[in-house]
Amino acid sequence: ACAGIDVKLILTKAKQTFSDIEVKVTAERREEVPRIYTDINLHFEVTGSDLSEKQVARAIKLSAEKYCSVSHMLQATVNITHSHTIRNA
Repeated sequence: ACAGIDVKLILTKAKQTFSDIEVKVTAERREEVPRIYTDINLHFEVTGSDLSEKQVARAIKLSAEKYCSVSHMLQATVNITHSHTIRNA
């Protein structure tokens, strides 16, 4: 949730017009008990008109590297990756 809010705020500040941001999370866990997560991917689906690929990628990168406190807490033990798709409204 915090990554999605970060991306929303950054895109708004960058004056990008969007109508929806959906974050789909996929993850893998190890086989041994405790079955902790080893890999997490956050896939952002951003819907809008005339969205800049560069601005969307930048917003996700800033969230991941600077703002998202949950990602920062987990990154020491989990491989977190990010991807995105832009949908035209």
